[in-house]
Parts: sequence; structure tokens; C-alpha cells
Amino acid sequence: MQVDIWRIPDEELSPVRRVCYEIIKVASLAIRFFTTKRVVNQASALTYSTLLAIVPILAVVFAIARGFGYNKYIEVWFLDSFSSQPQVAEVIVGFVNSYLVHTKSGIFLGVGLIFMLYTVMMLVNNIELTFNEIWQVKKKRSIFRTITDYLSMFFLFPILIVVSSGLSLFLATMANSMDDFLLLGSTLKFFIDATPYFLMCLLFIALYVLMPNTHVKVKNAIVPGILSGIAMQMVQFVYIHSQMWVTGYNAIYGSFAALPLFMLWVQISWTICLFGAELTYTSQNLDFYDYDAHTDDISHRYQLMISALLMSRICRRFADGKAAPSADDLRKETGIPIRIVNDLLFKLAEAKMVIEVSSDEKGATSVFVPAESLDNLSVGVMIDRLEAQGSWKLDLPLSNLMNAEWGRAVVMRMGYLKQAKDVKLEDLVERS
Repeated sequence: MQVDIWRIPDEELSPVRRVCYEIIKVASLAIRFFTTKRVVNQASALTYSTLLAIVPILAVVFAIARGFGYNKYIEVWFLDSFSSQPQVAEVIVGFVNSYLVHTKSGIFLGVGLIFMLYTVMMLVNNIELTFNEIWQVKKKRSIFRTITDYLSMFFLFPILIVVSSGLSLFLATMANSMDDFLLLGSTLKFFIDATPYFLMCLLFIALYVLMPNTHVKVKNAIVPGILSGIAMQMVQFVYIHSQMWVTGYNAIYGSFAALPLFMLWVQISWTICLFGAELTYTSQNLDFYDYDAHTDDISHRYQLMISALLMSRICRRFADGKAAPSADDLRKETGIPIRIVNDLLFKLAEAKMVIEVSSDEKGATSVFVPAESLDNLSVGVMIDRLEAQGSWKLDLPLSNLMNAEWGRAVVMRMGYLKQAKDVKLEDLVERS
């Protein structure tokens, strides 16, 4: 039955059954990737990074807010957001205020600011690397885009907090003044109660779309973002209403119990976040999983053959004066799964066989063109460059280990590559 679900054409299914099958496929793939890729371990690593960076991050946020006169809004928002962790929230606010008091002398604008920004960027970089691994993206942001993207997100964060806090206060004031209007008052109270859910869902959707260094469609991030936001609010609700369950735990550890409970809460939060990222990835790439294979599972000989197929299409399009193909164009032409296409194109680009051209660094319009003249691009050149990839070599006295048969083998290999260089990659495809 599992094979049937994956192999039945959509044309043979009713709209309702097609949607049900897609939900089952997305959920099953997300759960499988979540377990096989050890995402829980990645959530643990992000938990550790969050604990290291939370005080410096909030210190910068509070400092920016105080510069605009919004420090009270920030503190109220933070305490409300950590209502399930009141002891931890008070301790962190105390640390932040103490940190800022000791940096008023001007150090905050020097070494302190550099250290805090470095801590923030390292945390966000770890988040991006985790998301890129989920999305199987190997290309990192450039240094310029890293600095601009990270800092823009970081400095917009307190502004969004102030706006959302102000909106909540405005709605609360309006609701209190409309008690006489039964319908309007209850409607506003509903919106006030739903505001945390809406903001949390919006935060997750933005994170799933913006954080990976690839093009993520907003429509594929909406449902995972909503599910993650609701799950986070449910975790908050369960934690707040389950304090009686941890009474014995508090009796043993005392005030120190707040730290492991806070770490557990952060761990669960990152686990929810990363599972939502897996859902987003599988939702967008569901059509590409007819074959569940990866380049690590393919023999070296077969990788060379598939690379030749991809290179032949790229070179033939270039020779015919047609538009350069994208990774998805090559997938459609050859039937090769998109993950294998992306992996091999990355290796071909590293081997200086192709050049990735994109007007958008996140890859929305990436196309691939030959890296040099077509006369130089042959099967032999491709094999030689792909097999020569790598920067680490053993410094061994090979001359002492080789004999006449070694020399004969080397000559035979050189002859093989010379013959393969006579086969142009563009000639592997019939002219249109």
C-alpha cells in the first residue's frame, strides 16, 4: 500500500483523495528525515548556542529600545513571552540590566558591541547552517549578504516587538471601552487572545522562508508555520498549567530547577521549529521523491555517467543559442531526481566545468552555463577534473613504492583520458 501511494498518478485520484495522499506523503517524509538526519541532535546544539547568546542578544535589543525610549515595552513583552518561565525571565532581565549598567562607560560601543554582535551572528549562522542542511543547500551566503541579512533581521526585531506590543495595548484598551457593545467587545477580546498565536505563526513562516539560502515558496511555509506556532503556544499552555507536576522537582533542586526546565523548554522549541522546517522542505519538494536516492548511494562510475548527461544538456543548449537551463529544467529533461541534479551540479561547478548564474543569491533564478569554450569541454576533461577534486594529499615517497607495472598502468590511464578527450560533451546530445 505504501508503494501504491507513491506510484499512483494524480490523474487517477479524486481531489479529496489526492490531498489526503499528499498529506500522508509529506508527513511520512518529514518524520523519516527528522529521525534519520538526527534533527533532535541539531536542536540540542542550537539550544546550547541559544543559552550562550541570549543575554548578549537581549542586551543589544534592550539598548536599541532604550535609545528610542521603548525599554518598558521590551521588558513587558519579554516577561509576557516567558510567562511560562517567570523565574528565568526575571534572572535574564537582571543579567541584561546589569550588563548594560556596566557598559555605559563607552565599552558597549567598542569591544562589548563587537562581542555581542559576534555572538548574535554566530547563533544566526548556526541556525542557517541547520536550515541549509535540512534543505540540502551547500552554497553559503556571501560575507556581504551574511552581514546585511543578519544585521537587518536583528535591528528590525525590536521595532517589530514595539509595534506588536503597541497593537496589543491598543486592542486591549478598545476592548475595555466597548464592554457595553457585546459583539464588538467579544470580537476584540478574541483578537487579543489570538494575537500571540498569529505573531508566533508569522514568525515561523518568516523564518522558514528567509533563513535557508535557497528559494522557499511562501505557500509551502504557511501550513508548517501555523502548525509550529500553535504547537509552541500549546507547549507554553501545558507548561504553565503543569507546575504542580514539577513541585517535587523544585523541592529537590530549589531555585536551580529553573535552569534545566528552561533548557528543556528551549530544546522543545527548537525541535518544533526544525520539524516545521522539514515539513516545509518536503511540502515544496514532494514531486521530486519518486526515487529516494542521494549521490552518496550512487557508485562513482554512475555519478560520472550522470554528470556527462547533465553537462551534455548544458553544452548543447549553449551551442544552439538557447536559454541556459536551471536545475529543474535538467531534472525534467533527464528524469534525474532533483537532489542528485543539485549535488552533481555543485561538484561540476567546483571542478570549473559549469558556472552558476543567478540574479538572486538565494537561487530563485539560477541557471548553469559552460565554464569555458565548448571545444575544451570533453568527456576526458570532465573525468579528469572530477577525479582531481580535493585539496588534501598524502605526502608519501611514492617513487620508492612504484615499479614498472605502475608506470604501465599510468600510461594506460593517460591513453584512456586522451581518447575520452576526443568525445565532446555537446556531441552526446542530438542537435535539435
